[in-house]
Amino acid sequence: MNPADVSSGDRNPTRIPADISRPDRLLGPFTARQTAILAIAALVLYGGYWATRPFMAPLAYVVMVVPVAGAVAALTLGQREGIGLDRFLAAALAHARTPKRRVHAPDGIPPLPDLVPGRWVQAAGPVPVAMEMPVDGITRGGVLDLRGEGTAAVATCSTVNFELRSGAEQQQLTTAFARWLNSLTGPTQLLVRCHRIDLAPLADTLQEEAAGLVHPALETAARAHADFLHGLAAAGNLLGRQIVLVAREHAAPHGPRDGNGGGRVLQRLDEATRALAAAEVTVTPLNAEQSAGLVSAARNPDTPTPPHDDLLLDGELT
Repeated sequence: MNPADVSSGDRNPTRIPADISRPDRLLGPFTARQTAILAIAALVLYGGYWATRPFMAPLAYVVMVVPVAGAVAALTLGQREGIGLDRFLAAALAHARTPKRRVHAPDGIPPLPDLVPGRWVQAAGPVPVAMEMPVDGITRGGVLDLRGEGTAAVATCSTVNFELRSGAEQQQLTTAFARWLNSLTGPTQLLVRCHRIDLAPLADTLQEEAAGLVHPALETAARAHADFLHGLAAAGNLLGRQIVLVAREHAAPHGPRDGNGGGRVLQRLDEATRALAAAEVTVTPLNAEQSAGLVSAARNPDTPTPPHDDLLLDGELT
């Protein structure tokens, strides 16, 4: 869009929060977490100075603790991709300690027989661990039970062609989207998901129904298009994008699970449906079967068409 295409009346900036979950500042530019870490580090270093004062010169102690203080300050104040370095380091350590080989084993991993030689066991590497899905079940309304982490509900979103709109129309769309962002009352995620597309069922259906068309030319065109879809399906590299909106509700820190969490996430999806309609975005909440299919596809992304028959069993994800 050229600047000349936008009149002076259309230049009405819309404020969109860059980080709506940014923690509040407690002491100057420091958050409560940063203030606590820096205060504890300062007390420890000051205590070390009083403990070493009888046999160490103050200048020597300062030279010794400067690298330590610098490392603590870097971990406390530094950020990586919007995440504090202390949390980033903790996540990296947790990832390093997490087993990388996981298999679907509801009954557990049986140990290797004693007759297997020890060198074979060492050559095989670490024993895989059973995979645990974060979803404990799906209700009939499509609410995902995240065990002790709360609940979540999923919806799909349509896209909007933004570049072909005029300046005034772009301003209206941006304002409507900003209004929805400013109205959020809980954790919400917009996920752009890439998945494989299987055109073989669509081509087969088109080939079967071509004979019922009213004109031979239409039948010929339908069969030609079905052959074209079969050729695309044979390539095996077709990818599609899906915009997924996830509304999340954290579990209570103490006490039993809150049964109202599912109702709140569904209500927030309903609010997103009404708010994003002004931005010409169609939000479609997923039911139980569709949510289970999405979770199954995320678990096995190489499957072009995930199964649908054995996903739900009495509301539980199998």
